[in-house]
Amino acid sequence: MDYQPISLNLAVQIAILASALFLLIGMWTGVWKYLQIRKSPSARAHYYVDIAHRSALLYAPACLIIAVLCFFSILPEWLLLVCAGANLLFFLASVLSYIIHGMLKDTSNQFLKPHRLGKFQLPAFLISGFMWALMVTELGATTLLSLGTLLYFFNLG
Repeated sequence: MDYQPISLNLAVQIAILASALFLLIGMWTGVWKYLQIRKSPSARAHYYVDIAHRSALLYAPACLIIAVLCFFSILPEWLLLVCAGANLLFFLASVLSYIIHGMLKDTSNQFLKPHRLGKFQLPAFLISGFMWALMVTELGATTLLSLGTLLYFFNLG
């Protein structure tokens, strides 16, 4: 069988590698979750250890969907990189925040005021600002990628 390399743009390659990273994070946080369950009298892991585990496993296929959208989209490569990169950075920031809260065991609800990060209190505008930036960026970037793919499928580009 002859190996025929597939030409993939950089955004597709990055999204595929990000998928692998999130899958690994999901697996390792699963080990962490299991170890906490074993030690817990209630057989439960910390809330944010559980969230980190589940979200990483959900972001892995989300990255593959982004990779597919980048593959088919007619958008210029620089815009594909921006859209994919923006999504992937917010995915990573979210998972890292869950891991940090899981390690610190400082909250079971990061949206509960006062916002805590370990011993520190975070200003409310930081949390709401991050969430608005996440929503606008992820929805905007994914909408652009979807439109670029739609244009490809209907030969409108």
